[in-house]
Amino acid sequence: MAQAEYELAIERYIDAPPDIVFKVWTERLEEWWAPKPWTTRLIEQDLRAGGRSAMIMSGPDGSTSPMEGVILEVVPNERIVLTDAFTAGWIPQTPFMVAVMTFTPHGSGTLYRAASRHWNEAAHKQHESMGFKEGWGIVAGQLAELAEAEAKQGARIPGR
Repeated sequence: MAQAEYELAIERYIDAPPDIVFKVWTERLEEWWAPKPWTTRLIEQDLRAGGRSAMIMSGPDGSTSPMEGVILEVVPNERIVLTDAFTAGWIPQTPFMVAVMTFTPHGSGTLYRAASRHWNEAAHKQHESMGFKEGWGIVAGQLAELAEAEAKQGARIPGR
C-alpha cells in the first residue's frame, strides 16, 4: 500500500510468524491495545468489511476514551484496515483517521506496521502531538510480547 500524505506509522519486528501475530491482534486485543496502565474493554470487533469496531480505553484516573468505527478490510494474516469516519451501519461521524495494520513475513518472524492516515494536516499534527509514536510504539511492544510468548509456547507443543 502506498503511503498517504498525512500518515504516521510505526514498524516493529516481532519474533513470531504472521499467523500468530494476527491471531493475537484479533483474539487478545484487550490485553495489548492500550498503553499500560490504561486498559481496553472491547465492545465489539466484527472482523469483516463493514463490521463494527467499538471499544473503550480507560485510564488509571478513571478517564475514558471511547472508540467507534467500521472495519474496511480484513485479509487474514496480512492486513486489517479500519476507520472512525463511520459508526456501525455506515452512520457518518467526524473522521479522524484510517488505521492500516500489516503483518509481513520477515525471516522467521513478522514485520508489523501500524499506520494512521489522516484527512488533513491538522488531524495529522493533532495525533502526532497526542504522542502517536510513543503510544503506538508501546502497544506494538505489548503485542510483540504476547505473540512471541505464544510462538514459543506453540514451539514446545509436540507435533508443532
